[in-house]
Amino acid sequence: MTPAARLSAAIDVLADIAARRRPAPDALKDWGLAHRFAGSGDRAAIAGLVYDSLRRKASAAHLMADDAPRAVVLGMLRLARGLDLAAIETLFDGGRFSPAPLTPAERAALEDETLASAPHVAGDFPEWLDASLARVFGEERAEEGRALADRAPLDLRVNTLKASRDKVLASLAHLGAEPTPWSPAGVRIFVAADAKSPPVQSEPAFLKGLIEIQDEGSQLAALLAGAKPGEQVIDLCAGGGGKTLALAAAMENHGQIFATDLDIRRLAPIHARLERAGVRNVQVRTPRKGADVLADLSGRADLVLIDAPCTGIGTWRRNPDAKWRVRPGALAERVTQQATVLDRAVGLVKPGGRIVYVTCSLLAEENADQISGFLARHPGFAVVPPADVAGALGDRAEEFLAASRQSAEGLLMTPRRTGTDGFFVAMLRRE
Repeated sequence: MTPAARLSAAIDVLADIAARRRPAPDALKDWGLAHRFAGSGDRAAIAGLVYDSLRRKASAAHLMADDAPRAVVLGMLRLARGLDLAAIETLFDGGRFSPAPLTPAERAALEDETLASAPHVAGDFPEWLDASLARVFGEERAEEGRALADRAPLDLRVNTLKASRDKVLASLAHLGAEPTPWSPAGVRIFVAADAKSPPVQSEPAFLKGLIEIQDEGSQLAALLAGAKPGEQVIDLCAGGGGKTLALAAAMENHGQIFATDLDIRRLAPIHARLERAGVRNVQVRTPRKGADVLADLSGRADLVLIDAPCTGIGTWRRNPDAKWRVRPGALAERVTQQATVLDRAVGLVKPGGRIVYVTCSLLAEENADQISGFLARHPGFAVVPPADVAGALGDRAEEFLAASRQSAEGLLMTPRRTGTDGFFVAMLRRE
């Protein structure tokens, strides 16, 4: 496919997403099935155009004074890809499989150098979230939003039960792998805007269980929980098991981790991942209707990790279409779920034990407010100061604290400040 034909395809996919209000991966998959002549490189390039358009949807629509798919793609080429008017006109030439030529209005819009001043436009996030983001970031919310609109690198976690980071870096040198700045087990691969992610799941290092795909922020959240060999740990919202695996490595396969989740479907992948990683200290407690599968663990846990259900705002770099699908009702629902799971953890943790609450959200409603509400309901707990929590990072702790945002309730990582996905981490100790 020519570059112009790829642009036409991206416009069609965006129109499908808008018309049917469906996730971008589903629309891209259906397009690929209907256009089997497109090679893997073509499909990757089209996906890159679609995701970049969704990342910059608000600012692109503002530039073009139009939020139609064609207009958003045009604005994205100017704002995100940095193409000048002449380069864009070459692509939009009206030829076979190419988009129609630019109109005079489109040409004038693309020549306009005026940048949007409204924070939600400059930061490319939904306007209804502006007040919530202003609570956290104030006048910096547009800058934080722009960082969330960049493409994320591919982060991997080295499984230290099987390999060292140096060994993995050597095995992935052909992919340009390098150490992550904060996580001692992190490896990062940068991917160009128009390139497809490397097939790391076909690499020998992955097949042998030496690495897992995991953002550095997620790695740090597990590391900051401070799980130690010999402890009794409950991963209350284990999902696919990413943080469970990281906890097992930190515990050197000693002690016991009980992994569960309210959604049996989310828990399904954990079994194969545990086997591949060589993890031996995890019991998976599969939920059963009408049964408390953790009843025998009451008051026994040194650590209860809550990777809470949330709006996922901190992962917008990887899921740019999600930010345009999230609604106020979803936020309210997540807040209720978070309070419920926090209260559930209380009966599991022993005196002197700790609850570590994690979200991939940047909103105070899901983070600081949840911790404040929990402390009001459960006065027998106290927040462990973020400076103490960061001690798990050793000699990088002080620098990490300077980069992250700290509050009385916990610490916050953001793409702009720490180069990770957005994560909030709070530790609560039972007195």
